[in-house]
Amino acid sequence: MVTIVLYPSPAMGHLISMVELGKLITKHHPSYSVIILTLIPSFNTGATAAYVRHISATFPAITFHHLPDIPLDPLLFPSMEAIVLELIRRSNPNVNIALKSISESSNIAAFIIDGFCTAAMSVARRFNLPVYYFFTSGACCLALFLYIPTIHRTTTGSFKDMNTLIQFPGLPPIPSSDMVVPLLDRTTTDYSDFLEICEQFPKSAGIIINTFDSLEPRVIKAITEGVCVPDQPTPPIYCVGPLVAAGGDDSHECLKWLDLQPMGSVVFLCFGSLGVFTGEQLKEIAKGLEASGHRFLWVVRSPPSNKKEDRFLPPPEPELDVLLPEGFLYRTKERGLVVKKWAPQVAVLSHKSVGGFVTHCGWNSVLEAVSFGVPMVAWPLYAEQRFVISFSNILMLLIN
Repeated sequence: MVTIVLYPSPAMGHLISMVELGKLITKHHPSYSVIILTLIPSFNTGATAAYVRHISATFPAITFHHLPDIPLDPLLFPSMEAIVLELIRRSNPNVNIALKSISESSNIAAFIIDGFCTAAMSVARRFNLPVYYFFTSGACCLALFLYIPTIHRTTTGSFKDMNTLIQFPGLPPIPSSDMVVPLLDRTTTDYSDFLEICEQFPKSAGIIINTFDSLEPRVIKAITEGVCVPDQPTPPIYCVGPLVAAGGDDSHECLKWLDLQPMGSVVFLCFGSLGVFTGEQLKEIAKGLEASGHRFLWVVRSPPSNKKEDRFLPPPEPELDVLLPEGFLYRTKERGLVVKKWAPQVAVLSHKSVGGFVTHCGWNSVLEAVSFGVPMVAWPLYAEQRFVISFSNILMLLIN
């Protein structure tokens, strides 16, 4: 039996994209088996356990091999990226055990890793496995990562202090302050960790990207022509997008509500699996929605805790009557719906009643909105989202 082993980072958006890649592989190669190595950590990366159970029950060609969680003290880490990277580094012995077990019963044809899982390349070499990256953001962000080692060698300051426009091959000029967050300050461990990841991309057997040629033609051309890695060969690039998850739970209350709304009339507000706002921001959003007079569907999560020890824990169930202005839910009940924590985003964006999307612009959300032709209003919150917004401004002009 031929097996492809996939290894995503534990973040919900990364896991969903990797599962969609697994579905694509089994669709084109039904004789192959796909095994996904998963980490479900104790700190908050989005609630993935229920999703994994759903995929296991509905796609028998995809199986999950759960790696043991390694307890880490979140208070010892400066960022979510730092704790995820440390968890993955410490999981290498467990990855070794998993690959050894899988190889005893099948032929592993390829090991496909998330960028966060770069530490596992050393394990794959012991098994002489070809290692491919699956890049879960767009080619615009990949071009940046491939060119970062060159920027590092030719500059001395941190992006956060440059106050200038940065030139990357195939991209419009990018404000230095919009750089991917872990790369903003070159004195941090986050920066050195991400620099190492950027240096490893060209050493892979190939890079798979969740994008498509007509979406990012200029930047894909720059990558494939080797301009982004001027001092060594660029590995093969495979554009396999848009990989967009299926609609999901069609019984959710919000879909029944959408069925009753006029075509293209509803603004959908949702900010990814980790996007949260302060209590003050939630009240201001509510005031804006009420004053706008427009129909809306809004996914609300509890504000982040002020306690340092809670920063990596899932937020509690939101108390809407406390978080939102007094009487807001009653006054807007004829044209608005607020749901707690989660909504089936793909099903919502594909619904005929939705006419706009206020989003954090995570790449999965961008692809979903583009796939269904839903205009976006951007509110970047974390990760590479400010950079994606800078590029998407140009992108949406081209599309429209």
